Amino acid sequence: MDIKGTCISSTADEHGPVYVYQTRTSRILSFDGKIYQSCMKLNDVNGLALGYTQAMMAGLLFIPTLKTATVMGLGAGSMVKNLLSSFPELNVHAIEYREAVAKTAKEYFYLPNTSRLFIHIDDAMNHMKNCNMKSDIIFSDLYNSEGMEPKQVQSTYLRNCKKSLNKQGVLVLNIWHTTPKLREELDELLALEFENQLLSFEVESGNTIILAFKNDIPLIKKEELLTKGNWLQEKMNIPMERYAKLLSDTLAL
Repeated sequence: MDIKGTCISSTADEHGPVYVYQTRTSRILSFDGKIYQSCMKLNDVNGLALGYTQAMMAGLLFIPTLKTATVMGLGAGSMVKNLLSSFPELNVHAIEYREAVAKTAKEYFYLPNTSRLFIHIDDAMNHMKNCNMKSDIIFSDLYNSEGMEPKQVQSTYLRNCKKSLNKQGVLVLNIWHTTPKLREELDELLALEFENQLLSFEVESGNTIILAFKNDIPLIKKEELLTKGNWLQEKMNIPMERYAKLLSDTLAL
């Protein structure tokens, strides 16, 4: 089904087209004119319009002190903008393979020009292989017009992400539109590389969000998790209490 709205920008690079659509209330990034890569509400340019991006922020519930975040796959910059606007002291590193996508995010999606944002035009696997910086949290949302990037289902990529996390760090993966075989392979790799220190939950959109912990899953009591969820909800203006309750029920502490 084609995206409804007016196409206000159409560019292309060696990897294919980059479209920007606009409706009365939203601006949408797409690589094929059919699937949303990112969506921005015009009355809330720093918000998270898509449910799965809100759900990915559940990883923050387990980060004691947030100083550095890495976003694998910039897209239109929705997660980057929300993080920067919610946490004034936070530095964010965004890794984007396509310079055309980063340019579009700046021109059409109000990606800020700030010294706290570092954009790396690089292949995700190559960047993580050579990364010598530690992050408190890594968000991995690597997709192209055909679905999930195979890079997310490689042991070396997952291992390098784990290596690049701080002691209490979390890798957050968005899994969507995968074949049963690919999902089974990813589950096996994650269990091996992260020694089964994993939490996951489903989102209404059909996405699965996986939290992979560098070390043991923190022993957080339900009351503490709900309090953290309420605090994050106020700061980020997204329904974090919902995910805190969901994860506290999973942990059953």
